[in-house]
Amino acid sequence: MAARRIKPSRYISVDIEADGPIPGPYSMLSIGAAVAGVQDGDGFTAADPEERTFYRELRPIGEEFVPEALAVSGLDRERLLVEGSEPTVALTEFSEWVREVSAGAQPVMCGYPASYDWTFLYWYLIRFTGASPFGHSGCLDMKTLYATKAGLPLRAVVKGTMPRELLSRRRHTHHALDDAVEQAELFAHLMEWQGPGSPR
Repeated sequence: MAARRIKPSRYISVDIEADGPIPGPYSMLSIGAAVAGVQDGDGFTAADPEERTFYRELRPIGEEFVPEALAVSGLDRERLLVEGSEPTVALTEFSEWVREVSAGAQPVMCGYPASYDWTFLYWYLIRFTGASPFGHSGCLDMKTLYATKAGLPLRAVVKGTMPRELLSRRRHTHHALDDAVEQAELFAHLMEWQGPGSPR
C-alpha cells in the first residue's frame, strides 16, 4: 500500500507583546510574525526570516494593565488607544497573511516559549475572528524542541545555556517583529541541529 502523502508544515515564528499575564482582562498590544521555514517528508528547509513578515500594533481591549509588563515592550497604551488597529481588523489581516504564506502547506506557529504567545494569539483569534488558521493545536514550543534534542529537563532550559551556534546573532529587543525574526533564526538552527556533540 502506498504511503500516505505528508502535507508540508509551514513554520511561522510569532511573538506578541502584552500588558499583563492573560488575555481578556489584559490586552495584546502588538504581534509580529516571520516565516521560519517549511518541513516536508524530505526534511526542513529554512527561509529568510526577513522576507515574509507581519506586524501590527493593537488597540487595548480593557483598562487593566500591569505596569511591569507594559514596561517590557515600551509601548504607549494611550497612543495605542488612539492609533492602534482594531483587534478584529488586525487579527483578520493576520489570518489572511498566514493563509497566503502557507499556501500548499499547513501553518504551524512556533515561539520561544510558545505558551505565553500562543495563549494570547489563540484567544484573540477566536474572540475576534472566530477561527484560527493554525487550528486549536498548531503550535510548536522551541524550548521543548531544544530540551528534547539536548536530553535536558524542560525547566533546565534557558537561552543562555544553549550552544552559541544555535542562537541568532540578532538582539532580543522586545519589539514583536524583531523578536519574531530572531526566533525564526533560532528555530531554523534547532531544526537542523542533531543534538549535543554534533555540528549544527
